[in-house]
Amino acid sequence: MDHGTEAGTPPRRAARPGSAVPRAGRIPLAVVVVDREGLVSHWSTGARRLFGAARDDAVGRPAVDLLPVSGVLPETDGTPGPGAHEAYGAYGARDGHDAHGACDGLGPGPESSLSSLSSLDGRLSYPAAGCARLTVDDRDRIDVLWWAYPLVGPGRERLLVLAADARALRQEADGAAAECVAPGFALHTDFPGAEDLARGLPEILPSMSVGESARIVSQVLELGYPVLEFSRNDRVPVTPDWGVPRRAGRAARRALAARAAAGGDALPAGAGAGADGTGEAEDEDLEYAAVRERLEFLNEVSGRIGSSLDLSRTIVEVSKAVVPRFTDVAGTYLREQVVAGEGFPEGVPDTTTLWHRVALEHTDEPGRWDDVVPVGEAMPFPAHTPFFQCMTSGEPVLVPRISERMGHAIAAQFEKRDIRPLITHRSMLVVPLKARDVVLGFMILLRHPERAEFNDMDRVTGAELAARAGLVLDNARMYTYQESVAETLQDSMLPHIAPRMAACDIATRYLPGTLLGRVGGDWFDAVKLPGSRTALVVGDVMGHGLNSAAMMGQLRTAVQTMAALDLPPGQLLRNLDDLAQRLGEHYLATCLYAVYDPIAGELLIANAGHIPPVVVRAENGRSDLLDLPTGAPIGVGGVPFEAVRVPVAPGDRLVMCTDGLVEVRGEDIGVGLATLCESAAHPAASMDDACDTIIRTLNACGGRKDDVALLMARLNGIDPADVVDLRLARDPAEPSRARAAMREQLHAWGLDVLAETAELLVGELVTNAVRHAHGDRIGLRLVRGDTLLCEVDDDDHTLPTLLSAGPGDESGRGLRVVGTLAHEWGTSSTGTGKTVWFELTLPPR
Repeated sequence: MDHGTEAGTPPRRAARPGSAVPRAGRIPLAVVVVDREGLVSHWSTGARRLFGAARDDAVGRPAVDLLPVSGVLPETDGTPGPGAHEAYGAYGARDGHDAHGACDGLGPGPESSLSSLSSLDGRLSYPAAGCARLTVDDRDRIDVLWWAYPLVGPGRERLLVLAADARALRQEADGAAAECVAPGFALHTDFPGAEDLARGLPEILPSMSVGESARIVSQVLELGYPVLEFSRNDRVPVTPDWGVPRRAGRAARRALAARAAAGGDALPAGAGAGADGTGEAEDEDLEYAAVRERLEFLNEVSGRIGSSLDLSRTIVEVSKAVVPRFTDVAGTYLREQVVAGEGFPEGVPDTTTLWHRVALEHTDEPGRWDDVVPVGEAMPFPAHTPFFQCMTSGEPVLVPRISERMGHAIAAQFEKRDIRPLITHRSMLVVPLKARDVVLGFMILLRHPERAEFNDMDRVTGAELAARAGLVLDNARMYTYQESVAETLQDSMLPHIAPRMAACDIATRYLPGTLLGRVGGDWFDAVKLPGSRTALVVGDVMGHGLNSAAMMGQLRTAVQTMAALDLPPGQLLRNLDDLAQRLGEHYLATCLYAVYDPIAGELLIANAGHIPPVVVRAENGRSDLLDLPTGAPIGVGGVPFEAVRVPVAPGDRLVMCTDGLVEVRGEDIGVGLATLCESAAHPAASMDDACDTIIRTLNACGGRKDDVALLMARLNGIDPADVVDLRLARDPAEPSRARAAMREQLHAWGLDVLAETAELLVGELVTNAVRHAHGDRIGLRLVRGDTLLCEVDDDDHTLPTLLSAGPGDESGRGLRVVGTLAHEWGTSSTGTGKTVWFELTLPPR
């Protein structure tokens, strides 16, 4: 048990006639375990109170460094210093003989100290006890009583040290009535109720497995039970216990008195209340100590759970907080809606409600529970079980011992898995995990048969623990749910870009931020443009959360719309800036917009306050940051955006990202940009591998908290032999010429199978151009790429639309024919007019 235990007042030997034996009261007991290297492996709450060092500061440190004894520390050669004594000396008594010591008025004899334990390396052969005067921090000197047991066995533990502040005994003891107050040892069989004492002894031991606890207890009992001596004839055993509730103590005394009266036996000294009300006072001490101990436990558990808003981590924290200090087995079950990250569960659970086992902690040997009750299993619980009673009533359910019959009833729902050996004869406490009066789940707590049963005080402690855990779980659930909603919104706004577009291959990555509220406003996009061109976009809305994600969605939609209108990059950013100002004064974003023309072999790029892109040259593998006019962020207003032409060759790669990838708090962004250039130039087998290399390299720097958007495009270009341009006149005979040119070129490309459909469609587009053009020049372009692209442009700025042609109408059917037969078609405005285009799927090669 990982807490400060108490020294209590059990039945004691009868005092000498005429003497009044002082009662021991309740004093905190520190528990320290030292391993074979002399390092502290356990440091209880009582040790922290007595010696002043926190557990995290004590565990793993040399034990001698944590025992600030004034003037009696060991010499440098490891031998005991002045004031030390050997294993028995004046204070050791293995066989129950006298063991006396003194600490300033507590009794006669030479002063002893903790320096007798100075070696702390397992060389102590017999138990030892004594007094020490300590100076802790800036406090006054305090007198300490201590007991030490050498430990043997397969574990690392080599020394068990118990210590208590002697001031409490000094206040309790009357010098005239007690010859001395000193620590010692006695056989546990020397006292009435010895078996009860032996069962209670494991409570002072640190959190460890049942096997290790039993091994140490057996050695303690063999070497001698720790006692406090008030005189040569009066010994008070140190009773490790949580404490006994006042009502239970009174009931126990009444039962003992009744049995004594019926049998004519005398009551053991101190077993009943004396004329001076000693029994009542002892009950008050017990109750106060027990309540204080449990409040400390709950406070400690509260500090350990809820360290994050991650639901799965919180579940594990709650389970580990109670094992093994409060229970030996803890199974946590949650409702399906909570596990799925959905909204708050509604309605009272019933026999059809599915409960997911989300965590299981235990002190048994590894793997014993895994096959029978695996984590992740979902199951309902029948109405006759304690679990159903807990989940429907919302109150804890206590089963002091699981009987054979109950064990069989519980095991019946586990189909072919026999759970009875794991639960029968164990004490069980089922506590609900509630929030806002709704049961989110419950915990099943089990104690080993050798351990004390759960009692009413445990029920109260478990209920309080579950209430705090339920609140923490609900906070994590709400955060998980809201985060899921935000991420769903953001995912719906991020595009699903095809890995291959016209004359370029594209790979993208998006990484959410690592801070709370990690949903952000980073985005990327790729838009198909006329002339086999592609618009590549990366943007970053300033801020995080739903507002940023919503603004990102608005800006991305606006960019797609304006890109489809084939606006030049500078003009597009100008319009986007105007839109952001209309949406609100707090809307700010950076944006990088590039148009790749594979036929011209160039990029046309404009920048609005964004980090520059990287171009990796295929010819020599060199990577460079493009020197672009930075521009102001979107939303500032009143600033121009300048576009720059960048020549590129087939095989070159363009890398565009947001600042979250290259910016680390406390470092110059230039370091991140240099790392980006270096990692982008690294050879990779595929575009996805290249993106992963960049992400891996930049994330290795650590400290990234912002979300990240990354877009990489390999610019493949189009061979001039795959492009044909024709100029047509505004003449009714030109559609026929266009059909002939189409048939001839398709034959040259080996695409005769497309000739019939292509001739029909090109004839329709050229006919419309001849009819609506104002000038004498009409353009026809054929491009063989991933598809067969045909474009017809003229100087008319009116975009054609689909019409509903009636039986008597002479027009309105041409575009319907194009829409039916083409794989894809569209229109776009140009600086000199418009372009109408269609695509046909190429036959398999």
